[in-house]
Amino acid sequence: MNSTRWLTVAPSERDTCCVICKGATSLRPLTDGFCFGEGPRWFEGMLWFSDMLGEALHTVTLCGSTTTVPLPGHAPSGLGFRPDGTLLVVSTEAKQVLAYDGERFTLVADLAGLAPAPLGDMVVDATGRAYVGSQARECGVVIRFDPDNFASVVATDLDFPNGMVLTPDGATLIVAESTGRRLTAFTVGDDGLSERRVFADGLEGPPDGLALDVDGGVWTAMTLAHRFDRIVTGGSVTDRVDIGDRVAIACALGGPGNKTLFLLSSTDAHPERLRGTKLSRVDTLTVEVAGTGARDREVH
Repeated sequence: MNSTRWLTVAPSERDTCCVICKGATSLRPLTDGFCFGEGPRWFEGMLWFSDMLGEALHTVTLCGSTTTVPLPGHAPSGLGFRPDGTLLVVSTEAKQVLAYDGERFTLVADLAGLAPAPLGDMVVDATGRAYVGSQARECGVVIRFDPDNFASVVATDLDFPNGMVLTPDGATLIVAESTGRRLTAFTVGDDGLSERRVFADGLEGPPDGLALDVDGGVWTAMTLAHRFDRIVTGGSVTDRVDIGDRVAIACALGGPGNKTLFLLSSTDAHPERLRGTKLSRVDTLTVEVAGTGARDREVH
């Protein structure tokens, strides 16, 4: 029997969206007017995300208040916070990782010697170690760099490594392989990654950004399938958010109780076609299962 409960929400002013999601509320536009949003991360009451073609970082609160941090000369993508609150920012074409302390950006890792292709998404663990994907369509790699900024390749032969999540205990890394249309899991150790295995295969679209919840479900931006799926081990889809003709790019869980799902979408899966436009946006949805990570206090 299909245990998924259906909830069809009212269309927004711009698109028709259908939600098949347990315990969900309606889809709500939060902010728009940027070129190509990537790498969303919830941190201290705000969603941070990069505008890869807009050469900037943006923040937005649940009330819709926004700020912009210019990053001229860089195409930012993956974001992650170290335990001390330092924001790490992937510069895709430069193959670098920058640190932002709230005032200025500094170079912390030049990965050009390890990366066979431009960099993409990134995830940072509780100790400050960062994992970054180098997005070759074949033979892509995952690079780890430590708090002392020593870097090494820890996974190879990936088909366009994209979104990544870590389990709360830091023991498992899950990577979206976009051209492979699969999610791949690794066991995390001090010496790198091991025990490579399939988390989900034969997906109906290329997976992009990921977000993990406390029950082990992985919210997945299904780029060309125009939806966000919650996928569990083995590949079953338990929940789905269809976004009409828009392209699913990335997602994150945060907000009160970590039950707000932030959905980044655009009008084209190829960033270069969007240069000069401002057609990307962020929508939100309240879900039943909370995301992993530190929780904001509930608002009453």
